[in-house]
Amino acid sequence: MATLHTRSAARLMMAPSVLLLLAWMIIPLAMTIYFSFLRYNLLMPGMEEYAGFSNYTYFLTDPAFFTAIANTLLIVLGVLLITVVGGILFALLLDQPMFGQGIVRILVIAPFFVMPTVSALVWKNMFMNPVNGLFAWIAKSFGFQPIDWFASVPLFSIIIIVAWQWLPFATLIMLTALQSLDEEQKEAAEMDGAGPLSKFFYIILPHMARAITVVILIQTIFLLSVFAEILVTTNGGPGIQSTNLTYLVYAQALLQFDIGGASAGGIVAVVLANIVAFFLVRLIGKNLEA
Repeated sequence: MATLHTRSAARLMMAPSVLLLLAWMIIPLAMTIYFSFLRYNLLMPGMEEYAGFSNYTYFLTDPAFFTAIANTLLIVLGVLLITVVGGILFALLLDQPMFGQGIVRILVIAPFFVMPTVSALVWKNMFMNPVNGLFAWIAKSFGFQPIDWFASVPLFSIIIIVAWQWLPFATLIMLTALQSLDEEQKEAAEMDGAGPLSKFFYIILPHMARAITVVILIQTIFLLSVFAEILVTTNGGPGIQSTNLTYLVYAQALLQFDIGGASAGGIVAVVLANIVAFFLVRLIGKNLEA
């Protein structure tokens, strides 16, 4: 009986927090769904009217929609490829004894704490500027023509900037997993005549499998909503070459002032993100259980 009262009291104490969290999520979602069924433009206040599914039809048939979906997937896959491979390599490097190891680890992890807007500005003005940037100076030093990164390869430039921000996170997770590997396993492999590549592929990499899946899961959730880097550097251009789904919704709302269409796009983005998360969690869950 006492246990029942204790559980009831605990649930009662948790109820306000649960209700507040529920309201925090449900109210904005409900408002977005409501606006998605209205013909609502900020330039025409007081002219709102019911539009049915026309906003969804307009958004899903917009030629920019499919380009935005493709760009979103390319950003996610490109950043994951760079950060997972780079994170493993950096983890292997940082796991080796070296002078000033602690300082080196702090420097490697530091970019993760830089705000996306600041990071994008640094890359835009100090590294990728076609006139005064570091990459332009290196190209001129070797007699090559500097690349106008954001005009020639805008999406690749975004991938590099975002990957630079997330590489420290992947490195930290990989390094933590690597340090949990029993040294006796590596010593036994060396005694059996295993070389560095054999140790890596048959001992180290299988041991890091769970860390890799965690990195993929967490980064995918955040990479689906990359925005600041695109806004600061390319504004989705040239044209729509670097427009992802998040930026497309922003452009619909705050550049075209179409709140109804942007709300429909936001709901579509939420649905697609949940589909990706569902299959990703199932896939990674099976991997973790194995």
